[in-house]
This record gives sequence, structure tokens and C-alpha cells, in this order.
Amino acid sequence: MRFIQTEKAPRADATRNRQLLLDTAQTLFRAHGVQNVTMSAVAEVAQVGKGTLYRHFADKAALCIALLDQDMQELQNRVLFHLRQEPDPYKKLYWFLEQVAHYVYEHLEMLCESVLATNARFVSVNQAHGWWWQTIRALLAQLRVEGDIDYLADALYLLVDVQAMRHQLLVRHYDIERIVNGLHATLDRLID
Repeated sequence: MRFIQTEKAPRADATRNRQLLLDTAQTLFRAHGVQNVTMSAVAEVAQVGKGTLYRHFADKAALCIALLDQDMQELQNRVLFHLRQEPDPYKKLYWFLEQVAHYVYEHLEMLCESVLATNARFVSVNQAHGWWWQTIRALLAQLRVEGDIDYLADALYLLVDVQAMRHQLLVRHYDIERIVNGLHATLDRLID
């Protein structure tokens, strides 16, 4: 007789500790910036031992990825709802690019920490960003644009790439409004 071994559900206290650590990190990141917060500070403010912290998150990048994951799920749900409601693929793509730009803008420090720590430029640190490209490509296909749709999807995706937007925000000193307006203008020219 064989027994099927299943994974144990996390203990209630472990689940609570994980959420406490996420909430604490989020509060500290907002107050002091991601780069200025240490893992020790997160454990200390959460009033848990460092062992507990490191059992849940190997490093600050893992903590950032977990926080990004929560917000990415919210973005995905919002996008799926909107795309079902809006019949015009051009308006869908226009809106989607704007939403992604705002997501990157609002999460820039955590995204940079995650990307730099995992050395994952142009690929998702948590496999969620692939759907950005897929959504862009699907909407371009719905628009029946001529040419190499994959390449056009790459071009639009790179405009909202974390490192590209980081450069625009921190080096070029563009504000988010200018970036969104640039995205819209670029889309207008590509689709024309």
C-alpha cells in the first residue's frame, strides 16, 4: 500500500509572521526607501527573530518580489476586467500601456532591487512580466497591424521596461505624465 505524501499547509503562526513581515517591509520601504532598509531593520520592527525572517525571505530581493507579486495580481485582475469591458483593441492597448507605466513608476525601487539582485534584465524576476508582452502582442494582433508583430510587441514592451523607465525618471528627469504621453504618442505612430 502506497501513501500519497502531500505538502503540509503552513502553520497559522507562520502565515501570520509572513504577512507581518510583508506589511512591515512595505511600511519601511515607503517611509525610508528600499535601499535604506536592511533585513535586520525589518525583523526588528516586526519584532521577530532574524531566523524567522530568513525562513520566509532569503534576502531583500525575495521580500520585494513577494510584495510585487501581491500588487501584480491586483494589476492583472484590474487589466482582465477592463479588457473584457472595452471592445476597442486600440483603447485597450492605450490603457494597458498606461497601467503598466504607472505600475513600474509606483514600484520602481522594489522592481530595481529585484532585477538587479537576480540579474534578470528583460525577463521577469517572478515570471509575471511575460504577460505584459503577451497582452501587448495579443492587442496588436487584434488591431491587425502590419509587419512583424513580435518585434512591435518587443518595442512597446521595452518602453515600459524597468531599466528604461528608471533611466527616464532618474537620469532624464521625466515625470510619469511625460512618459505616459510618450507611450501614447509612440503607439499612435506605430498604429497609424
